[in-house]
Amino acid sequence: MPAGVSWSHYLKMLGSSLLAMFAGAEVVHRYYRPDLSIPDIPPKPGELKTELLGLKNQAQTHDSEQH
Repeated sequence: MPAGVSWSHYLKMLGSSLLAMFAGAEVVHRYYRPDLSIPDIPPKPGELKTELLGLKNQAQTHDSEQH
């Protein structure tokens, strides 16, 4: 067995680590509550609430400086 541990110890550690990962994912999922709905019509650029407005404004000022 890897690292010289017994099968029972290895399986206990594997099970507990998987349980901890699943529990952590469930906590994060419930905290952030992602919107998993798929719209029929894709939104136009700028309509998404998740877009980073700071980066968008930076890109617009950077583009206007180059022209």
